[in-house]
Amino acid sequence: MASHEFTSIRSPRIKGVRRLAKRTFRQRERRFLAEGPQAVREALAAASGQGRSPYRGAAPGVVEVYATAEAVQRHRDLVDAAHAAGVPTHRVSLDVMSELTQTVTPQGVIAVCEFVDVPLESIGDIRLAVVLSHVRDPGNAGTVLRTADAAGADVVVFTDASVDPYNGKCVRASAGSLFHLPVVVGASAASAVDFLRGQGARVWAADGGGTRDLHEVADGGDLDGPVGWVFGNEAWGLPEETVRLTDGAVSVPIYGGAESLNLATAAAVCLYTTARQQRRRAPS
Repeated sequence: MASHEFTSIRSPRIKGVRRLAKRTFRQRERRFLAEGPQAVREALAAASGQGRSPYRGAAPGVVEVYATAEAVQRHRDLVDAAHAAGVPTHRVSLDVMSELTQTVTPQGVIAVCEFVDVPLESIGDIRLAVVLSHVRDPGNAGTVLRTADAAGADVVVFTDASVDPYNGKCVRASAGSLFHLPVVVGASAASAVDFLRGQGARVWAADGGGTRDLHEVADGGDLDGPVGWVFGNEAWGLPEETVRLTDGAVSVPIYGGAESLNLATAAAVCLYTTARQQRRRAPS
């Protein structure tokens, strides 16, 4: 049940939570906001060791949950899960919830969570990996993270030139997948590619101007083993120096009149093509 009720946006406690919308404060406190019932549900599952959490040992925690009276009634399972995990749940007014959230129509529940990223060197047994290099749009980044999770990826690396995965829009776009698979933050593209190569992976750059066709690469068996994909900025792609780090630039074939695919769609095609090839070649 709710342990406290907040009705004023001037409350120091509420101001402290609200400032996590800014990256500077998130990094200082190593905490971020997970907004909406889906994200909060997955955060609580990961913190309690249930669901599809990738963490071994002590998982990153949920610090506290804030919910409106309506949300408490509508999402009783979340309140019960928080209570079972010993996570304080505070009831807030609609005005306070609007202050805490970044969406036009808040869903009435938000959680303060600890950072979930892990060191690059802690990742092992890679079959499919994603590297986001110079990806600046949080919605795109969160959608690629969600797609990587769905395709069975083992890790998503947000390089030092990419958006913060704890950005509110990125967290929402991931639809809970931020809590499902290991995420690495702040590595350089070069170190990420070197690490994946050290794990025995072929590393490909997804690029609309790539000289190799995705289907050609798949048919040639180059996606059968461990694979890492590097995805770049939707507007200008990957820098040439980043492409040179990889085994080559690969393009998704365009059969119709569209000029190109957006980042999230191209990533989905590349990742699912790879996952299919790997499962077809896996020993029975």
